[in-house]
Amino acid sequence: MPRTEGSALYPNQFSENIAGSRPKVNILAAKSVTTCQFIHGSSSHSAGKESMSAESETLIEIKDLHFSYGDRKVLDGINLQVPRGKVVAILGASGSGKSTLLRLIGGQLRPDQGSVRVDGKVIHELDHKGLYDMRRNMGMMFQAGGLFSDMSVYDNIAFPLRELTDLPEALIRSLVLMKLQAVGLRGTTKLMTSELSGGMARRVALARAIAVDPMLTIYDEPFGGLDPISLNVIALLIRRLNDALGATSIIVTYDVSESLKVADYAYLLYKGVVEAEGTPAELLASDAPFVEQFIHARPTGPVAFHMESPPYREDLRISA
Repeated sequence: MPRTEGSALYPNQFSENIAGSRPKVNILAAKSVTTCQFIHGSSSHSAGKESMSAESETLIEIKDLHFSYGDRKVLDGINLQVPRGKVVAILGASGSGKSTLLRLIGGQLRPDQGSVRVDGKVIHELDHKGLYDMRRNMGMMFQAGGLFSDMSVYDNIAFPLRELTDLPEALIRSLVLMKLQAVGLRGTTKLMTSELSGGMARRVALARAIAVDPMLTIYDEPFGGLDPISLNVIALLIRRLNDALGATSIIVTYDVSESLKVADYAYLLYKGVVEAEGTPAELLASDAPFVEQFIHARPTGPVAFHMESPPYREDLRISA
């Protein structure tokens, strides 16, 4: 199996695709037309809206979620909902539990208490097959990229299409080129991942995350390492893809300005709980001390710069 960069963050996400034998299905026959329309500047997802009408309006529901790494409490009673067809941002400072929350949504971790329900199913109650089937409907842009280092850019994006569908290679080629065109990197098909800059690798990772037009796409720090122009283009791309495909997106980041430009709703995590939530306009107008400090990057406020630790003088063994 090829080596993966950052694969330890989400074990078995792709390895199960290779290890397990299962029937392939043509999940893109209808979607390929929509994707093509998006690439050429038009978007229509009325059919997607009709199909969603018979389903619950909430795709993800998280109730009283608790999780700890040993004695270190990370999540202390998270409650949030992600509606179908929306872009939801989960914001918070480094170490606030954002990536841990993603692992719980994807089933890589089990909660100490509470539940994560995705598409009506409680994730930690699913058996191996049920969890695998659920993950097939999720696209993931990893925080560390997670690209296969022994594969070309083309094969990285073709990988989920080959593993999860029975599409002919000619159609897979067209879809790979569409995804790369969307992120502005169609000219990189023959490059190896080691030949990409950091920002280019993240754009390829985004293209792979949306390769099969999943029900849910999760973007873990999608704006990191991008130049200003690419950052703005990728933010707009996430928004347009979500609308064109009638999908649902979760953006997990600490980049407030870009995420609030594209999100329909946002949750702010602090000390293991949802400290604030609302539409971008509501959060920008809030005068709550935590919200104001985080949204406007104030140097002082409830969020301390230093982690909790013994007094500095005590650590240095300097007598008073």
